Order: sequence, then structure tokens, then C-alpha cells
Amino acid sequence: MNRSARAFWLRSPGHGELRDVTLAEPAEDEVLVRALYSGVSRGTETLVFRGGVPQSQHAVMRAPFQEGDFPGPVKYGYLSVGEVEAGPADLVGRTVFCLYPHQSRYVVPVSAVTVVPERVPAARAVLAGTVETAVNALWDAAPLIGDRIAVVGGGMVGCSVAALLARFPGVRLQLVDADPARAKTAEALGVDFATPDGALGDCDLVVHASATEAGLTRALQLLAPEGTVVELSWYGDRRVALPLGEAFHSRRLTVRGSQVGTVSPAARPGRGYPDRMALALDLLADPALDALITGESAFEELPDVLPKLASGEIPALCHRVRYAGTGLT
Repeated sequence: MNRSARAFWLRSPGHGELRDVTLAEPAEDEVLVRALYSGVSRGTETLVFRGGVPQSQHAVMRAPFQEGDFPGPVKYGYLSVGEVEAGPADLVGRTVFCLYPHQSRYVVPVSAVTVVPERVPAARAVLAGTVETAVNALWDAAPLIGDRIAVVGGGMVGCSVAALLARFPGVRLQLVDADPARAKTAEALGVDFATPDGALGDCDLVVHASATEAGLTRALQLLAPEGTVVELSWYGDRRVALPLGEAFHSRRLTVRGSQVGTVSPAARPGRGYPDRMALALDLLADPALDALITGESAFEELPDVLPKLASGEIPALCHRVRYAGTGLT
């Protein structure tokens, strides 16, 4: 067994580095995975990179296989796709998704990996964690046939939600973003696009994912009476003010939080994380979702690339990281 690996660590806010790792031998109920690709979710990971996780949320924001603590040094990330090199015979050679940080090889419990369907390319499967978040959000939102819906915020999560909503019958759907360049992504996903000023109102449901105060305010403005905003944004250490005076009460509006990784038992009884992840990977058979991957670089370049993603110098939805010896599969 090759026990050597390299991992990306945030040494301190704004400064990353690659570190050598020596892996333990996998136990009977574990697998050794060789990474093919990982994904950088620009919103959450750049928040971590700049040291913006509030002290009160350090425990909540921990990734499943995180090492270290916020604000750093910390090994963080949760969108990894790889090939099983050792483990149970039925998994060896299979492509799997795992909520693991950026690392070239790793050992995890069998229960931590989900097999990627053969019809889903490994290079696209890095989106599984975000599409699972979108599934989670829509189970919370419970859209109905014929609903008038807006998704405010054309980032990785918002675009994933819009892509899934585009499959609902009879809905009027718009992706709303302040950046007109997002129109191209919306077109690739088969979704109408509007800037905030041009968005259609009287919405039964607005999914908000812009992580801005202006976006959430506009989401409320777009609602019809009795309408609901499902809030997906993570604001980190920023405070947000909302216009809860004006017509908020008279129009009987609702703002509902949707927690990543948790669905109300009443919403989908008995449907936990494994069900959502398997569904997310099945949904990724749609090649239209390739539009969410907006850049790629080699793993060795990650210490130089992440500061550019955090500053916006490299514009991105999902930035894909390619590991040595990997081709597009």
C-alpha cells in the first residue's frame, strides 16, 4: 500500500500550504481512496480561508473529516471524488464521493463513501455535495406544481437549486442575480434569468442564496401575499438587517431557514443523508450541470489559487481541483 499523501492546509487566514501525510493501514471496515478530483465551494471555503467563521459557529461549521480548528491551522473541504484502492472487494476500483478535504489519498470508513453511478463522470461528481444541499433545500421548501418561483443568488448553491427546480412541471422560474454574466449559466441550465430590478414578482416561493442583505431584502419584495422565502445563505460573522416593518406583517410573509445537512423529520420521514447523497449523484447524470464547474487547476497549485478565488480575481461557481495522473472521466 502506498501510505504517502499530500493535504492542503490553511496555515492561517489567507495563507495555505501543502503538507505531507503518512496514512494508517485501513481497517476491515475502511477504504483507501486515491483522489481524482475535489471541488472548492467558493462561498463556504473562501469564508473559511479568510478566517470569517464566527467563534460561536466553530463547532457547527466543522467538516466531517476536518483536522485542526478555526481560524487555523485547519484542513478543510468536503467535495472529494476518488477511486477505492483498498477495502472491501465490492468497492475496490469503484469511483466514490466523500465529504473529505483536499488530499491526494485518504482512509475513511466504508460508510463515509457513496458510489458514483457509472453514468456520472467523476469530474462532474464533485458537485454532489452541493446538489445534495439543493435537494435538502427543496425538501424544506416543498414547491408545488404551478408555483411562481425565484432563486435569488446565482452562486453554486443557487444555481444547483435552480437546475433542480427547472425539472418541476408548470412552474414559473427565474434565476435572479446582480451579475448579468450569470445569464449564460442560467441559459445552460434551461432557466430564465433576470437582474434584481427586472425580476418578476408575486412569487409563491423565493429561495435566497446570495448571502447579501440586499438579496434577502429583494427576495421579500418578490413574494406574493402569504409567500415564503427559504434562506440558504450563510453569512458567517456578518450581521444582516431586514425590513420587517413596512408590509411584512400585513402580507403575512414567511422567512424560513434551511440548515445544510438536516431536514425536518416531518418533511421526509426516514430519509437521511445517504438517501439525499444517492439522489444527488443520480441527478448529476444531467450534463447541463457541467455549467456549475467554471474552472480547474492542479492540486499542487491550490495554495496559489485559493487566495485568487477568495478575492474574486478568479471568478467561480465551483472550482475543480485535479490530482496527479487524472484525466477527465
